[in-house]
Amino acid sequence: MRTTFALALLAAAPVLAASQEPAPDKAPKTAGPLVVPFELLDSRHMAVQVKLNGKGPYRLIFDTGAPMNLVSSRAAKESGMLDGKAKGPVGLFGAMGQKKVQTLEIGAAKVENTSAAVLDHPYVEALAEALGPLDGIVGFPFFARYKTTIDYKKKELTLVPNGYVPGDAMEAMMSKMMAAQSAGKNPRIVGPAALFGFAVEKPKGDDGPGVAVVEVLGDGAAAKAGLKAGDRLLTLDGRWTDTVGDTFLAASLVRVGRDAVLVVERGGKEVRLTVRPVRGV
Repeated sequence: MRTTFALALLAAAPVLAASQEPAPDKAPKTAGPLVVPFELLDSRHMAVQVKLNGKGPYRLIFDTGAPMNLVSSRAAKESGMLDGKAKGPVGLFGAMGQKKVQTLEIGAAKVENTSAAVLDHPYVEALAEALGPLDGIVGFPFFARYKTTIDYKKKELTLVPNGYVPGDAMEAMMSKMMAAQSAGKNPRIVGPAALFGFAVEKPKGDDGPGVAVVEVLGDGAAAKAGLKAGDRLLTLDGRWTDTVGDTFLAASLVRVGRDAVLVVERGGKEVRLTVRPVRGV
C-alpha cells in the first residue's frame, strides 16, 4: 500500500541517489525506533509535520517515491534556507535551486545538513488548494536513512536508523548527464568479434558511395563468399558503409556464425554476397 507521488522532472533520480555508498560513521546518532504520526490525505498521500532549521512545523508530503526533498519558497524563506540572499522567485514555479537544510525534523527523527530543492511545484500547490496547506515533500535524503514501517490503521510511521547516509541525488544526476554529454566527444572504438577477412579504405577526396575493398584474405570468410579486391562495398548486413568507421561498426553488430549480406559494386553492377564470419582467435 505504498503511496507514490511522482514528479516528472525528478523521475530518474532515485536510482542515481541509491548508487551512493553508505557512510555509517556519519549517520545520525538517533536512538530508535521512532514513532511519527502522519495524516492520510484524501489523495492517499501521507502528510507529516516537519521543522526546518527549527522553524515550523510545516505540513509536507512523506513520499517514498521522491528522489529528493522539496520545499516551497515560502517555507524556505521563513526557515532561513535562503540565507537572506534571494529576494524572490528566480525561476519557473519559484525555483531557487537546491539549498542546504541545517536540520530537518519529523517528530523525534532529526537529520542534519541535508538538502532540498526550493520549488513551488504546481502539483503540490494543486493538492494544497484542495486539501489544505502543503509546503513540499520529504523524500529520499530523509527516508533512506531509516527502515520505515507504515501502520495505516494507527496512522503512524516507525523509523529505525539504518546507518546509511545517502549522497546528493541532484549532484549524481547532473554528473551522469554531464558524463553522457562528454562521452560523445571521445573517440569511439569498435572491434568486431566476428572476422570477415577483408580490408577497406576511403581515400581523401573520395566522395562516392561505399568504401574500396583493398585486400581480401585468401582463407577468410569474405574470400569464400566471393569478395574481391577492387570491389566497392556499399552495405554490410543492411547498413551503409560510406566510411571505414561505418564498415567497422556494421561488422561489429554481426554475430559470429550468422550470415550477413554484402552489397558490392563490381564492373558497374551491384552484386550480393552472403558471408558467414568466423570467430576471432
